[in-house]
Amino acid sequence: MVDSLSPWFRTAGRILLVLLFIKAGWDKIGGYEGTAGFMESVGVPGMLLPLVIIVELIGGLFVLVGLFTRFWAFLLAGFCILAAFIFHPPTDPKEMISFLKDISIAGGFLMLVGSGPGALALDHLFGRRI
Repeated sequence: MVDSLSPWFRTAGRILLVLLFIKAGWDKIGGYEGTAGFMESVGVPGMLLPLVIIVELIGGLFVLVGLFTRFWAFLLAGFCILAAFIFHPPTDPKEMISFLKDISIAGGFLMLVGSGPGALALDHLFGRRI
């Protein structure tokens, strides 16, 4: 029974994995100046914010529909790892849970890179392997 539901589980997992990033990317557009200022306060140039928005919002939307899934999942995994170390350093006990959440989400994206988006994805429809 689980095997017959596998396409649905993979689709649900893919969607749930990116909801946070789609919302965060969208919110960064509305709060652009504040986000840029926060980034700069931790040593990340604010001029990188458009790239962050593209990775979170556009990448999240591509993974949501399952198009170029492996590519975007790989970028999002790297983004999560960088964010974990930059914004939630493991040396700060108060940040450990946030650090581990980012690392865990990266693990979910890496599983998606390895397994692909599943049958209910545009990649599958178009026969893409990337």
